[in-house]
Order: sequence, then structure tokens, then C-alpha cells
Amino acid sequence: MTAPAACELAVAREPAVATVHELAVAREPAVATVHGGPAAYRWLEVQDYVGFDTITQQMERKFLKRGFNLNVILVGESGMGKSTLVNSIFSTHLVDSQGRRTAQEVIRKTTEISPVTQTLEENGVRVRLTIIDTPGFGDHCNNEGCWIQVIKYIKDQHAAYLESELKPQRARIIEDSRVHACLYFLNPGSRGLRPLDVEVLRRLTEVTNVIPVIAKADSMTTEERTLFKRRVKEEMSFHRISVYPYACEFDDDEDRMLNASIRDLVPFAVVGSEETIDVDGKPVRGRRHGWGVINIYDETHCDFVHLRNFMLRTHLSDLIEVTAQRHYEQFRTSQLRQIKEMRAQAAAAAASGSGMAAGPQPPSAPLPHQPMTQV
Repeated sequence: MTAPAACELAVAREPAVATVHELAVAREPAVATVHGGPAAYRWLEVQDYVGFDTITQQMERKFLKRGFNLNVILVGESGMGKSTLVNSIFSTHLVDSQGRRTAQEVIRKTTEISPVTQTLEENGVRVRLTIIDTPGFGDHCNNEGCWIQVIKYIKDQHAAYLESELKPQRARIIEDSRVHACLYFLNPGSRGLRPLDVEVLRRLTEVTNVIPVIAKADSMTTEERTLFKRRVKEEMSFHRISVYPYACEFDDDEDRMLNASIRDLVPFAVVGSEETIDVDGKPVRGRRHGWGVINIYDETHCDFVHLRNFMLRTHLSDLIEVTAQRHYEQFRTSQLRQIKEMRAQAAAAAASGSGMAAGPQPPSAPLPHQPMTQV
């Protein structure tokens, strides 16, 4: 082949050079229609920003589609305003009081578990909220064992989640019924932690995130409230009761400062109300007394605003995360270790010739948690 012919062939094989704009136009398909409307997706322009930090936007879109679960358990005596407080926190009527309304109603002999589930949506974010009330807790002269049903319920939710996780064909998204927070109501008339409070708090902090609150704080003077908080903190420190939020090695300076300010407020002195009262021409939620009105949104009156911001604005995601990574992982590790030990005992019995019948059978499913008589 002659030199001119080879040159012509090379030119023929070389594609025409396209500009960036032409490539973008060429890659962008014509607008398609789906049921008469424009298609939801089109090729991005080449000039558009590309970076791995856009993963937050992708996560946000998936999160908004899926929503999330939030499960809160209320532990305290009847008449402490548990239902009213949680209705005030979420600014809507979610649960009704489970306390006795008349003298003729039968007194509950044991602690009952009463969950109520509602689906709420705010600015496109959907939450499946479950409020678990515990009517009958601490209402008797002898309250020994009144916490058993509460601990059992929390552990049962861990066990149900673990069972769903270990299924050969598990669901793509496991329904999360694990308890993410426990609001523990302290009686303002006790002037400190009672032996029952110490016992229950020690057990609850092992299985869930406990947030202690002083119920009906408007029944105390400012000085009494300050003294009550100081005494509760001293007693929790003495009994080594660690409540939420916990210290974490991954916290930065901002997280440490925020958590320190929250620990200064614990236990939160709260007042709840679903009643709207007119104060100086402005409607506020509060409680009317003979000497004036308690505005639950006024920081000088109570800690309700701080508690609501803490649970919903700053630590909502952390409550769910700590439940999964701390309390559930402890439960999961304990259960799997028991399964491993039982299988090892069964294998040793089989190897010694005693047969499988002589030893415990290896479980095919997660072991149930400890019997409630041993809680």
C-alpha cells in the first residue's frame, strides 16, 4: 500500500472530535413520556457536580421513603402525668391515661404492658411511633417484682429482632420493635431516690436508654427542685447508675459539650399539659394554679423544652443507634454465647459416647432470654 493510501485510511478510521457540549447533548435522550408525563429520570449534564459527598442526599431520599420506628416506654406510678407528658412532647393526643378514674375501678394487681402505635408525618418524614405505658407499676404497698414485666417486654423485643435476623430467609427490612428510650418518672414527693427507684433504674439501664424525669415539677418550689436534682445525682453516682446520654470515645468537642449540658439538667423537671391557656393575649400550653399559670414552654418554669429538644432535635438518631449498637448487641452476644456453649456440651457428650439424649440438644433458634423469675 502506498503512503498516500495509508494516510487516507488512517484519516477515515479516526473519529471526529466532539466538544463537551456536543457529548452532553448526544448523551441526553429525548424526553420520554410515562403515562402522559415527563420521565422521572434524565441523563445528568457532564458539567454537573460529581462527588462522593452526595451520598448524604441519596441516603436522605431512601430514608424519607422508608421512614423510621421510634419506641418509647413510660415507667412510673399512676397519676404522675406520663400520658400527658408524651402527648405534650409530640404536640398531639397519642395515648389516653391508663390510671384509675373512679374509686370503683379495680386496682391492678400486677404491672401491665399497654403499647399504642401511631404513624406521624412531618415535612415528608414519616415515623412509626410506639408508646408503651406500664399501668400498675409501683402502685402497691409491696412493689417487689413490679419491674419484671417491664424488663421482660424490653428483652422480648430484642429476642424477636434477633430471631428475625437469624432466619435463613429474612426480610429485607426487619421491623424494629426494640425500645429506644425509657422515660422514668420520679415522684416529686419522695425528695430523692427510693429503694424501688434504685432497684428499677439499675435493671433498666442494663437493657435500654433511661431518661429520668421529675414528674409534676410545678408541685415543688425552685429551691426544692434544685435540692431534689442534686440529691438524685448524688444517689445515682453512689449506686453507679449510668443514664443516657453515655460518654463515647468517638464524640467530638461539640458532642461532649452538648452532653455535658444535658447531664447538668438530668433529671429533667417537667410539666406536661394539653390545655391551652390565654396569657397576655397569647395562647400557651400550661397549667392554671391559684397563684398563676405554669407555661410549659417557659424555660424558667420547667425543663420541658429542654427534654423535648433533647429527645427530638439533638439525640433522636443517637437513641436509635445506641439501642442497636449497645443494648441490643449485649443481648445478642449473650444469646449467641449460650447457643455456642450448649452446642459444645452436646458435641462433648456425643464424643464421649453418652449420646445426644444425655446432653442438652443444640437449639435451632435463638435461646429465649433468662426466665423472668431471675431478672
